[in-house]
Amino acid sequence: MYKKQLTAQKFICLAAIIVSAIFFLYTLGIMTDLYDSLYDTMRNPSNVYQTDVPGSIVYYNMQEFNRFFLVYSIIQVLLGAFLFITNTHSRRKYYVGNYLAVGLFAAGGIANTLFGHHYIEIFKAQFLEVDFAALLEHSQMWGTLYTDSTFWFDLHYGVFALLLIVSGLLVANAFWKASLMKEEQRLIEEGRRMTA
Repeated sequence: MYKKQLTAQKFICLAAIIVSAIFFLYTLGIMTDLYDSLYDTMRNPSNVYQTDVPGSIVYYNMQEFNRFFLVYSIIQVLLGAFLFITNTHSRRKYYVGNYLAVGLFAAGGIANTLFGHHYIEIFKAQFLEVDFAALLEHSQMWGTLYTDSTFWFDLHYGVFALLLIVSGLLVANAFWKASLMKEEQRLIEEGRRMTA
């Protein structure tokens, strides 16, 4: 039974690093289309409300969120690495550090999901208020990107679903590990009683 659990444990910890990296890449990409399509619509850098395209202010509104979002994704990657630093991926018996690593990764995953989903939905609604007819005219005139796609906003559902699934698997694995350790300890104590 331990062999199956150890195999699952390695897979889940590896998945945690991969999903954290996907989350990090997502935070890098979420503003790409907005920059390419909306940045040039604001002709006066000292007054971002002077724009060729009403609603393009969403690009500036997202700047502070995106800074925090990027930092939080880096923290999530570090929490994934902490699983490996504490040997959570390979340890036969878990100690306090292993449970701490699992708990921190799961807590980070949940916190990032709640934070990200909340703000991304707000900014998606703001993006949908952009005057897309004016944006199309602007992009044709200046040769910039035109997009009315909410792809990067909608992608967060998949990214955060993966993050929550892996967080849940890590916690479930920790409970599985604890039950196996408890059962092993019971068998050891029974063996001692029989030999005494």
